Amino acid sequence: MSGETLVQKIFSQKAGRKLAIGELAVVPVDYVLAHDTTCAWAIDPFHHIAKKVFDPKKIFLFFDHAFPAPNVQASLLHTKICGFAQEQGINIYTDGVCHQVMAERFTYPNTFLLGADSHTPTGGGMGAICIGFGSTDAAVAMATGKAWVRVPETIRINLEGKLPAGVYPKDVILTIAKKLSSEGANYKVVEFAGSAIKDFDVPSRLTLCNMCAEIGAKTGIVPADSQTEAYLRSQNRYKPFKTISSDADAHFAETHTFDISKIVPTLACPPDIDRDVPVTEIEGTPITQVFLGSCTNCRIEDLEVAYRIMKGKKISPGLKFIVTPASRQVYELALERGYLMEFSKIGAIIAPPGCGACLGRHMGVLDDNDVCVSTSNRNFTGRMGSPKAKIYLASPATAAASALEGKIADPRKYLK
Repeated sequence: MSGETLVQKIFSQKAGRKLAIGELAVVPVDYVLAHDTTCAWAIDPFHHIAKKVFDPKKIFLFFDHAFPAPNVQASLLHTKICGFAQEQGINIYTDGVCHQVMAERFTYPNTFLLGADSHTPTGGGMGAICIGFGSTDAAVAMATGKAWVRVPETIRINLEGKLPAGVYPKDVILTIAKKLSSEGANYKVVEFAGSAIKDFDVPSRLTLCNMCAEIGAKTGIVPADSQTEAYLRSQNRYKPFKTISSDADAHFAETHTFDISKIVPTLACPPDIDRDVPVTEIEGTPITQVFLGSCTNCRIEDLEVAYRIMKGKKISPGLKFIVTPASRQVYELALERGYLMEFSKIGAIIAPPGCGACLGRHMGVLDDNDVCVSTSNRNFTGRMGSPKAKIYLASPATAAASALEGKIADPRKYLK
């Protein structure tokens, strides 16, 4: 009998019995997350099955996808959710993108987060199982504190080597996406391992796990370790946790190894996540907008990379450069360090913390002729506005270099 995977172990602990891969089980949740769209859709189903939530302290509601409200419809959804939250004694958070705030303040290793949002896997960078569910599942979880799961198979991704200058975790996950394809991990977990993963701090791991949603995975996960401890200490919320990892003889559906020392700055070309090419292949392509934001890449580390490249320069004339910090904490740190002042001086539009332009609702909606370099996670047709617009996904470094030139640019020339 083979050993157990990391996710198998965590789910078994939650269920109180050993679970086999593929087995259906009802397990307790540690956190339920919903936001200003998905929560609104969960309220009516919730009221069909319960009067009170199982534990208001374990439910986290965020206004981040369309906040402050860009139109009457969004404002009405906010009002509906506020009424539900007040009725149930649940806190509403307006401090930025739900996944970033959860990582900063709440998500803990070896826990289970059910999120009514497809990018819930972001929290796997904390060593937790974080899975996106539909609003009806969120309603059931809010009522019962439980969810049904089928224990998924795991794809092991081994990262080896050292990142070259000018190459970042976003380039790594885009390279992985090209190899696995946009459906290559359907209903599977992507577990990151290998000698290089110890060099990836938690913000880098959040980027890797975030984009596992784009290759079809139920979630991504990195085993909690000393990097996790360091991050929790930096957030002043460390408490001892058990180190759990997959057994040496655990069964993996697939295993892939990547030598990250050979990765170069990479772009995902429209309209698919797996149409990835080296920046040098399409360098010089004219662009109209750069979006530095989203739950994928607008942490303080990302803003620092862009700041280093852009300090003392000016963005290309006529280009829209939109900077949207992922959370209030990131926003305030960027204020203290002078990053936002510098971005403002060079011509950036600085938006409040939240999802912003990422989903094409406000703060940077693309028109028919727009060509955008974005640090977000999706480039499919119509994602950021017009179905005729084009979106290239890139690292913060590539985005910053491209904003300076008004065309797709290799960031390495600015990092020597």
